[in-house]
This record gives sequence, structure tokens and C-alpha cells, in this order.
Amino acid sequence: MKTLINIFILFLSSVLVGSAQKNGNNRIIAEGAELLKLAGNFGFTEGPAADKSGNVYFTDQPNDRIMIWTVDGKLETFLQPSGRSNGLFFDNKGNLWACADEKNELWMISPDKKIEIVTGFFNEKPFNGPNDLWIDPNGGVYFTDPFYKRNWWTHTEKPQDKQCVYYLSPDHKKLIRIIDDLVQPNGIIGTPDGKTLYVADIGEGKTWSYKINPEGTVSEKKLFCEMGSDGMTIDKSGNVYLTGKGVTVFDKKGNKIINIPVPEKWTANVCFGGKDRKMLFITASTGIYAIQTRIRGAY
Repeated sequence: MKTLINIFILFLSSVLVGSAQKNGNNRIIAEGAELLKLAGNFGFTEGPAADKSGNVYFTDQPNDRIMIWTVDGKLETFLQPSGRSNGLFFDNKGNLWACADEKNELWMISPDKKIEIVTGFFNEKPFNGPNDLWIDPNGGVYFTDPFYKRNWWTHTEKPQDKQCVYYLSPDHKKLIRIIDDLVQPNGIIGTPDGKTLYVADIGEGKTWSYKINPEGTVSEKKLFCEMGSDGMTIDKSGNVYLTGKGVTVFDKKGNKIINIPVPEKWTANVCFGGKDRKMLFITASTGIYAIQTRIRGAY
């Protein structure tokens, strides 16, 4: 019975994506590509990030583990327990950074799985719950800190006065709050040249763009699109990928290009992976999916 259900889900996904392609919005999805369910039966998938080889790491937060979908198509466990890791991102040295919200910390995990707790406090108070992050070309770390009550916490109120966005300097010595006027910041991504930062305010249903200043602060806040997002990514052409109900792609001017339906209740996050970075990996509720694209991912 489960096999028949999976076949139907893949068929439905193929029809929906194919319909979008026929409508002329096929500059993102490769010709003839279908949405594939790679694996399922997870608690809740999040935080996909690809290493230099194209292997995709992602989190299964309820089960407290970081998984890997290898370029050879194998599913492996990288780290368990994982500090209830959520968002992930690789730095230029091959370290995997994780928003570990079991104790509201930011972790740096070396390739040999050595864990360094980089930070867990701002103004001598714990973070609300680091959620997602992006690392700029110089090694500066940008991360969102919304408040979502977790059943593994003993506290019920947010430790910080606001839900904000933070910047950690490349030497890890300076931590500053750079955005404090959003309702509930969640998804975050920056351009490869380190000049523009995108932050999704999932609480208000909007995504904003900012100019990144030399010292790591941001300015020139502009409305990018009237849609919030859980996780985000960007491709080589500057198109921005937002999540929630499937994956919605916007061009660099904020114009909607296409929606990629995903047969799950919620689509949490996306990244590009594979050997050529032309496979879009999608973490959605209990599964992980992938679809071939025409455009290479920026990361």
C-alpha cells in the first residue's frame, strides 16, 4: 500500500511541475525533470547544506540528528545527537555550522565531527533559538533568532527582548545585533559577492533585501517580495528560492518565476547540491526531495 501511495505522490508532483513548465516558466527546472522523493519517515527535515563535493547534509530535528544524502545516492547519519540542530551552512574551510537550539547555541562542527560552541548568548542572555544562517565570503556569520517554543526546553518565554538578526565577525570576537525591526525573522541568505543580504520575515509574510556594509552591518532595507519563508537559497543567476507551500522562485528584482509544488504539509528549506550543483534539494516535513535544474546553485 505504501508503495502505491509513493508512486501516486511522485506522479502528482510530476504533473504539477510539468504543468508549470508548460506555462512557460521552465527556465528554472530542467526539461523533463521530475520531483523525486529521495527518502522519508523523518520527524521533520530542515537545514540542507552541501559540502564542496556536493553531498547534502540536513537535519531531522525531532530525532536530534544530522543526515547526509551522498552524491552516490546513499543516506547516512553524520551526527547524533546533534544539539537539536536546525539550519546548517558550510564555511570555506569545510566546517559545518549549525543552529543548535537545544541550548540555543551556534555550533561549528569540523569534518572529523569535533564540536565547538561558538556562541550562545547576547548581552549575557541566551538566544531565543538560532534558526538559520549564512556565512559571507570573508567568514562573517549572519543568523536569525526567532522564538519557537520547543518541547525540550524548560523555559516558555523568549530570553531576548526581540526576535532579531545577528552578525558574528570572522574572528568570532564581535557579535552584534544588526536587524531588530522584524516580527519573526527566519530564512536568510546572501549573494556570493557578499553585497546583498535577504531576510525572510515569516511573521509578517515578507522578505527584505539589505545592503551589506564593510563592517558587517546592513542598510538600505528594501521590500523584496510579499512572501515570507522558512528557509532560502539562491542560484548563480541571482534567483531567490523561498519555502512554505512548496518552493517559490523569484528573480533578483522580486518577480515571481515559478512555484514548485511539494506533496507535504510544509516545505522547510532548500539548497543546491550534487556534483554540478544543479540539483535542488528540498527538505519538507517527513521527507527529502530533489529536482534537476537548468541553473547552478550559488552554494
